[in-house]
Amino acid sequence: MFSLTLTLIVIGMIKCEQCIVKQFNALKSLEKDDLIRISGCKTSKFIKKGETLFREGESINGVYCIKEGVCKLIKLSANGKDQIVKLVVRGDLLGQRSLVTDEKSNLTAIAVNEMEICFIPKSEILNDLSKNANFSLDMLQDMAKELRIADNVIVDMAQKSVKQRLADVLVYLNTTFDNDEKGYLGVTLSREDYANLVGTATESAIRILSQFKKEGYISTTGKQIKILDLEGLKRIE
Repeated sequence: MFSLTLTLIVIGMIKCEQCIVKQFNALKSLEKDDLIRISGCKTSKFIKKGETLFREGESINGVYCIKEGVCKLIKLSANGKDQIVKLVVRGDLLGQRSLVTDEKSNLTAIAVNEMEICFIPKSEILNDLSKNANFSLDMLQDMAKELRIADNVIVDMAQKSVKQRLADVLVYLNTTFDNDEKGYLGVTLSREDYANLVGTATESAIRILSQFKKEGYISTTGKQIKILDLEGLKRIE
């Protein structure tokens, strides 16, 4: 308990103007004085694996900056099945759309592994949006990028097979996350998560991953996956 408390204090001491993570998102456009101001009102904390940051239908009232870790954004379909819309990684901001439109969250965010996050209140972000054109432009570009990704997901769902989509997910994970010392993917997902990412039944995802393993594209140890033939995965049709 003492160790966790001490860690939280240390995280809280890291100032926004000193944090390297800001280089990965729109916060890089803020002036030093603005970052100092934000540091004074942000809250920083750890999120445990499986813990919920916010739920669909909740008011977020601010922006989350992901300092470490990964979370999945989930949409609950009409039939009660989860669809993973996106994986949010280190350096990403969460909550911009709800903040700008003043709408409640359309998604649920759940930690895939242990996370470190900072929460910046809505009033501070709106203040910077109103007076900093570069910051506003970067925020708009980030949201435009998200829309482009969403468009690609819709097309992939319509035109690609489940096998292709699962291969694409493995390529994405290999490209986005550093592998561990044994060469396994840097983020460990459950077979259900893989199924929810590509929009299929868990049994289908398990069967396709087993096929990839048999054909020499991957190897597995428990939930961990190691990419053996990246180019081969890219060629799957």
